[in-house]
Amino acid sequence: MSVRRFSTARVGNGLPTSSKFWDQTSSTKVSVDYLIVAGGAGGGRQNGGGGGAGGLRSSVTATGGGGTLETTLNLDTGTAFTITVGSGGAGGTSTTGSNGGDSSISGTGLTTITSIGGGGGGGYDSTNNAQTGGSGGGAGTNGTYQGANFSGAAGTANQGYAGGSGGHNEGGTNNYRVTGGGGGAGAAGADASVPGSSGNGGNGVAVSITGSSVTYAGGGGGGSDSNSGAAGTGGSGGGGNGTRGGTGSAATANTGGGGGGGGNTSGDPSSDGQGGAGGSGVVILRALQAAASTTGSPTYTTSGSYHIYKFTGNGSITY
Repeated sequence: MSVRRFSTARVGNGLPTSSKFWDQTSSTKVSVDYLIVAGGAGGGRQNGGGGGAGGLRSSVTATGGGGTLETTLNLDTGTAFTITVGSGGAGGTSTTGSNGGDSSISGTGLTTITSIGGGGGGGYDSTNNAQTGGSGGGAGTNGTYQGANFSGAAGTANQGYAGGSGGHNEGGTNNYRVTGGGGGAGAAGADASVPGSSGNGGNGVAVSITGSSVTYAGGGGGGSDSNSGAAGTGGSGGGGNGTRGGTGSAATANTGGGGGGGGNTSGDPSSDGQGGAGGSGVVILRALQAAASTTGSPTYTTSGSYHIYKFTGNGSITY
């Protein structure tokens, strides 16, 4: 609301000798809680590591990477804020899995808040290393034999954890190709046991912003081959399972989970399995005031006095 006022000084005949003008403006704010989960990464190809979960930032219940809760937003009314929801990364078909897409809230008067997409799981090759991201990808195996071990990739502070390590040995009776689980928002991906089984994906984080507790951003399980032990399972919060043969499992949509690592049945690189796809992200906003308008068709619900908008695709919101 803008209020215009004049201040004048007058002489004896009642005519003004000078005038001053100013514009007194007041803006209204609305307090908004949020959850921003980025897209999870794809798992690596052929004995590939699990995909890292998308970064998770929240002002409610818990945030990723063991960080402290984010600060509630104070948004200007009458301003459209842009919502971006990250896509899940593709599973690796010849290399590492693809990183997930970033999710964010942006607009005039707001420093953009971004959750980073998950890091791709490592594949079968020394050049196909696990990738960093909101949560890091799990390590794959490698063409360098004889007890080689490989590290998972790092996550992002206050968003997610690192992926687990893997190992590879060919040179006798004790052959194995085992991989690391993808990092989750709530825990690191598990290291492979060497020799033994591939690592499980790190668990996600439970957030209560919709009126019930939902777990998001679990890492993907590591893949393995038929000479090794079990493949890893996906972390809670949508992470896909790894596999010993064929394609790793895809993560659950709109959880930011990482895809499972691909397996290998024969030990022959020509018969490798690709990684599972990562899960797309989600952005959820909660306020005591209903929105004046939205785009992108978010799901609208209420819980007590709260008005809740869940975006599973790009859009905008104006209070």
